[in-house]
Amino acid sequence: MADAFTHCLLPRVGKRVYRLGLSASYGMDERTAREALDGPFQYVFWPAGARALTAPLRDACRRDRERYVVASGPTVGFLARSPRRRVEKALRTLGTDYLDVLQLYWVGVGSSLAPRMVDELLKLREEGKVRAIGVSIHDRPRAGKLAAGSPLDLYMLRYNAAHPGAEVDVFPHFPAERPAVVAYTATAWTRLLRRSRRFDGPPMSAGDCYRFCLSSPHVDVVLTAPGKAARLRENAAALEQGPLRAEEAERFRAFGRAVHG
Repeated sequence: MADAFTHCLLPRVGKRVYRLGLSASYGMDERTAREALDGPFQYVFWPAGARALTAPLRDACRRDRERYVVASGPTVGFLARSPRRRVEKALRTLGTDYLDVLQLYWVGVGSSLAPRMVDELLKLREEGKVRAIGVSIHDRPRAGKLAAGSPLDLYMLRYNAAHPGAEVDVFPHFPAERPAVVAYTATAWTRLLRRSRRFDGPPMSAGDCYRFCLSSPHVDVVLTAPGKAARLRENAAALEQGPLRAEEAERFRAFGRAVHG
């Protein structure tokens, strides 16, 4: 497998990373987290309350901080002081002096991106407490507008075979020096892993879903959140197949349309 498919230099963050990122959203246990961080995984989405991931990540950062990209942020960001509190608490918890990515979650739903908020994010970046600022956003038209003219360094977007809308609403609006893109919900909440009565053929595997995301030239990292180590290994092994072949891409897009309904 070509190294160009499995690894990339993350735009604006400036670290070369394994393109399958780690999240603990679906009940990952501490043993699985340690195996992942001892293995190829480098990009870590560390939300508040991910207890099973905290100790392994702290140990990994102490061992080799520059190897890992740690993305975190406030659960809700209505107040401009909220990101600073979250960053300072995260730095104490992990025993590090910076976060690679500070992102607001659910912008447009649970968080605000008012000018005061942006100013505070920029201050934290200028102080070196964070190296990049970003958002998690479902509102694709708004994300497209932000992409065309905001100081954000990273976008975490829903993108999969059933929801490829970012290809129209977001990606074409990026400037030449584009921000980093992290895809999540690669399996469409496991819907892509199940057969569809609207499609004559098998469903996608989890590995197919991750390869679909990473075959886009606009996606740098895709998150995986397996509960057990065996699934983690399967997901990593799938990347060995490289980018989708033309016939695979055509079939998966057709299946995604059927799943979306």
